[in-house]
Amino acid sequence: MQGATTHKTTESICDLPLTSRPEVGRGDRPRVVVAMSSGVDSSTSAALLVEQGYDVIGVMMRIWGEATSGGINRCCAPQAVADARDVARHLGIPFYLLDFQDEFKRYVVDYFVAEYAAGRTPSPCIMCNRHIRFRFLLQRALALEADYLATGHYARIRQTADGRYQLLKGADTQKDQSYFLYMLGQAQLKHVLFPVGGYTKTQVRQMARERGLPVAEKAESQELCFLADGDYRRFIQDYAPEAVVPGPILDQTGRVLGEHAGLPLYTIGQRRGLGIALGEPAYVLHMDRERNALVVGPDQALHQRELTVHSVSYVAGEPPAGEMAVTAKVRSMGTETPAILIPLDGDRAQVVFDRPVRAIAPGQAAVFYDDDVVIGGGIIE
Repeated sequence: MQGATTHKTTESICDLPLTSRPEVGRGDRPRVVVAMSSGVDSSTSAALLVEQGYDVIGVMMRIWGEATSGGINRCCAPQAVADARDVARHLGIPFYLLDFQDEFKRYVVDYFVAEYAAGRTPSPCIMCNRHIRFRFLLQRALALEADYLATGHYARIRQTADGRYQLLKGADTQKDQSYFLYMLGQAQLKHVLFPVGGYTKTQVRQMARERGLPVAEKAESQELCFLADGDYRRFIQDYAPEAVVPGPILDQTGRVLGEHAGLPLYTIGQRRGLGIALGEPAYVLHMDRERNALVVGPDQALHQRELTVHSVSYVAGEPPAGEMAVTAKVRSMGTETPAILIPLDGDRAQVVFDRPVRAIAPGQAAVFYDDDVVIGGGIIE
């Protein structure tokens, strides 16, 4: 492939508009760049695309080369690279390792630490999708004359009769990853494929076995890719110790109950590890950044009927014309709750739930659905 081994600068690639799409099917096959993580989902995605006749190129992103006290991070470990390369060799496709370490540090890791330091709960996987996969990597793929970028996400894309694209939940309700993809708009979706989105995880693993993929039995990881041992507290203490400053634990009246070890080490709704004894359960209600204080209280104080989000993205490219009945999810593993979505000026929106929702954490994403269709989402204020 011409240009595949020429590493253009990220700046020049990012100057390309997402709509600068080459004609599909130069020669007789459309070209697809597959983001390979060395896991079974992306590997099976690559295999399916090869079988469907695409001109497939495998790439792996080198995004984080540092190690913390927890050991070597798994996302860029030599074994992960070797596994992805073995899959590409098995499928007979080219494989390239692309360096996005600077971008990942700026848009994901630094953001992750800054949000915790500010008393908010970040969504690093969402920021990685927004900036790394579906911005920088997609633009790199288009610059290398690919027609599509494919990933192993459990989500689906549907084109409507008027030519618009919809983002849908994955067919496997237990593995659905649409929550992490709400920021994808029309310009991205026209260039994206989710080959395993219509299958269950069980089916995907079976397809990997049937095709003899070297990673067919590889265990699935649930942790953040750049954390060596899954311990975000250890990571923050190693990476930004200056952000971890002890301060007071307060009740809702302002009474001092004890001392916390540093706001980044706590999350909304947390009960364990507070080090206080009140005679009744106490939970983290919010972080008071100005006073560097951790405010705790009873469980009922964690329940809210509404929230406001900023940096809202709508898959359709524009907000609903007015208020809209939706279901909304405020954390990736949470349940959807019926609500009314109220678009506000700028990039903000209000969500009013039919019933109280527990432990809404500023910094997390709230994602809106109409049945299986993703309407959009934003960051909780």
